[in-house]
Amino acid sequence: MKVFVTGATGVIGRRVVPPLVKAGHDVTAAARSAEKAATLRQAGAHAVALDLFDRDAVRRTVAGHDTIVNLATHMPASSTRMLLMPGAWRENDRIRREGSAILVDAAIAGGATRFIQESFAPIYPDCGDRWIDEQVTPRPASYNRTILDAERSAERFTESGGVGVVLRFAGFYGPDARHVHEMLPYIRKGWAPIPGSPDAFWSSVTHDDAATAVVAALDVPAGIYNVTDDEPLRRREYFQALANALGVRPPKLPPAWVTPLMGSVGELLARSLRISNQKLRRATTWTPTYPSAREGWPAVVAALRRA
Repeated sequence: MKVFVTGATGVIGRRVVPPLVKAGHDVTAAARSAEKAATLRQAGAHAVALDLFDRDAVRRTVAGHDTIVNLATHMPASSTRMLLMPGAWRENDRIRREGSAILVDAAIAGGATRFIQESFAPIYPDCGDRWIDEQVTPRPASYNRTILDAERSAERFTESGGVGVVLRFAGFYGPDARHVHEMLPYIRKGWAPIPGSPDAFWSSVTHDDAATAVVAALDVPAGIYNVTDDEPLRRREYFQALANALGVRPPKLPPAWVTPLMGSVGELLARSLRISNQKLRRATTWTPTYPSAREGWPAVVAALRRA
């Protein structure tokens, strides 16, 4: 199968390309620098430079591929910018609103049969202790409404006769996640930097498990799939698991009055989200290596120490 991947050098994409190549797929991946292109070639992929907003270039590059995997994002450079500078999301919004639509147009014109679009599971509303499946209507915060634009592009691919797949990823964590590196000093000082009630649920997934879910999505029917671990933890348990892995005391969570100060990002992060992965588990043989953050955090901390 000929597979084209955007976002191939990001934290998920660089974990997706090698298993696709190993499985025998002919992989072409977009790279934004010569150094990243070299890394992709070392992994066995064809590397191309591509402006996702250049319609003609995208159409030429995508033509002839069977599957398009769109993992392209542009996250703000730091958590501070993420929280305090709404304009920091502008490029990411454009990728999701315009880039995804351009890629779908090119995929349809080029004869692709499958389009896989990354998305974000924490756009669901606060549901307390109730399990959340893909039937729950999302309620994105103001800063990430364009997630639904990207999802609609994948839906349009299905309407054209192809298989459009949306993967709603839970909160990522891993040894190369910038926000993890930013979070560790706070945990060591006894504070958790994410707002919300200690009893609210937080759904998460490691980068490695997210990547294997992308590969598994090459064989699923069209639709939306949550990608999360098996057991979302309450915030108290989530941060206690990280503190235990670090060998420090459990941190305190921010008081409730902090949440409004963090704007729409804080409002979303404070939601209680007990998200189910059962639809993906039923459709594939995918299973997360780490059933919950209790098992995942020790592995992440061990990897950080090795590095």
